[in-house]
Amino acid sequence: MEKEKKKIWQTIKSYGSLYFVDAMSAMAQGLFASLLIGTILSTIGTQCNFPVLTEIGDFAKAMAGPAMAIAIGYALKAPALVLFSLAAVGSAANKLGGEGGPLAVLLIAIVAAELGKLVSKKTKVDILVTPLVTILSGAVLSYLCAPAIGSAASGVGSLIMWATELQPFFMGIFVSVLVGMALTLPISSAAICAALGLTGLAGGAAVAGCCAQMVGFAVISFRENKWGGLAAQGIGTSMLQVPNIVKNPRIWIAPTLASAITGPLATCVFRLQMNGAPISSGMGTCGLVGQIGVYSGWVNDIAAGTKAAITAMDWVGLILISFVLPAILAWLINLGLRKLQWVKDGDMKLEV
Repeated sequence: MEKEKKKIWQTIKSYGSLYFVDAMSAMAQGLFASLLIGTILSTIGTQCNFPVLTEIGDFAKAMAGPAMAIAIGYALKAPALVLFSLAAVGSAANKLGGEGGPLAVLLIAIVAAELGKLVSKKTKVDILVTPLVTILSGAVLSYLCAPAIGSAASGVGSLIMWATELQPFFMGIFVSVLVGMALTLPISSAAICAALGLTGLAGGAAVAGCCAQMVGFAVISFRENKWGGLAAQGIGTSMLQVPNIVKNPRIWIAPTLASAITGPLATCVFRLQMNGAPISSGMGTCGLVGQIGVYSGWVNDIAAGTKAAITAMDWVGLILISFVLPAILAWLINLGLRKLQWVKDGDMKLEV
């Protein structure tokens, strides 16, 4: 009986990891390869007066739904016909899900992919049956569920943003720490921010938390990992430290405390807002996407008439929150941890 319970629990954990870690991470990559890149290209095209580049960016942004769904199917190891059919599913779910479209795509694409996998190669007319089942099931679920899923996700995101405006200090800490930790853990902070549509001050706090984790780990592990490690974590991902965190969780204290400090500084002092693509809120310094997102948000605000101009204080705040403060704070906190013998040489060595 005990063995059966253990087996059931392991199965649940396995599917949970597949659907809400692997699939969510893949969804973020799909969103990155469409909406995010498209936003960057459109911003460059607009700023440089290059209409063709703006148009190319718009093409990429329009493919966000299909790109997310196909990425999810890839993570689920969907057969070719299922994978290709998910393009239509993603388009429907993202459009009908509104502002919470990414979450709708995640949930509906998983169900449609699994239903497609059930019938794949089971009939002699597979080329008809598999796309029909995948697309029809996904489309029906999109009509029935996507608006509600999207509204729920948008509602949660709006609540977080409202609470951050109301209580910027405490919510600055809360959002910064949680999103930053999600970035380091093997779950997708970018997908979470995209699904909730996290922008505004809350988006700025999320950027601060992600930067604190990435830059913080890059700096405090420099003696072990040198310049390669600095680049891999500083503009790559702090997720590389997960195996070391499992061995010694105390190495996570410095970047996390740094995020608890930079979060409220971002919301209360610099009023740092992320009004670009919500996915950028959860990217930190990865490829400088967070910073590009903040800049594109400034450009959008100026175009909309809600911001007069980009000021020197804007740039100072962005640079301090993104790079300078995370490096200094994490280094100082980690120095204390080393004196306490909580962190030792080699604890943050990356396996390369």
